[in-house]
Amino acid sequence: MRIRIAEQIDAYNRQPFQKRDGSRLSVFTAEEKPLMQPLPAAPFEISTWSYKRKVNKNAHLVWAKNFYSVPFGHIGGSVDLRVTDTMLEVYRNDERLTSHLLLPAITTNQYQTNDADLPEGRSWQAWDRVRIDDWAARMGPATVTVIGKIFEAASIEEAGYDPALAVVRLSRRFSPTRVEAACELALRGPIRSPRYAHLRPILDTGQDKTGNVPDRSEADGGGYVRGSAYYAGGTR
Repeated sequence: MRIRIAEQIDAYNRQPFQKRDGSRLSVFTAEEKPLMQPLPAAPFEISTWSYKRKVNKNAHLVWAKNFYSVPFGHIGGSVDLRVTDTMLEVYRNDERLTSHLLLPAITTNQYQTNDADLPEGRSWQAWDRVRIDDWAARMGPATVTVIGKIFEAASIEEAGYDPALAVVRLSRRFSPTRVEAACELALRGPIRSPRYAHLRPILDTGQDKTGNVPDRSEADGGGYVRGSAYYAGGTR
């Protein structure tokens, strides 16, 4: 059947035109064939674009529950992703920053890291649980407990990095002793898992210095109510 169809198509293409010279085959041979180019070496792939993806502090971004590295100079910035069945490419504007083989769909919480995306030497390390716990331990046991509660509440470990770092980085604005006191005070309060939004008001109002535990939280659970001492006028 296929042979017969091919014969009929060939005969059809050789049939002379009725209103001009030549045939379909002669026009193809003389005009179209010289313009043809070889097919690309790599087959065409359908791609999906995802825009404005944030690069995390560990120089990785999240795609399909896995983590892919981005050149560390783009930490905190936004990039665009072009994803095919086999590849993930990272772009900023029209510049391709890096690319990765796509991890299998069945994997979760795995890292794909290009060494070239990270700076040379040991002076820089991606943030991980060990580094965060070490920093917390230098401040004290209450801070360690707060960090532990943050990670316990996170669906995956990486989801706890940002809120945990927000807590330990309070020591850049306040002394480690004050941050430890604030954590200790917050753990005695009504919040099950204190975070930055609960600790910062304690430090701003000096409650860590007085040791007074707030007896109620804000309506949205976002922090502690400022005590009367904050307004310097006592109870009115």
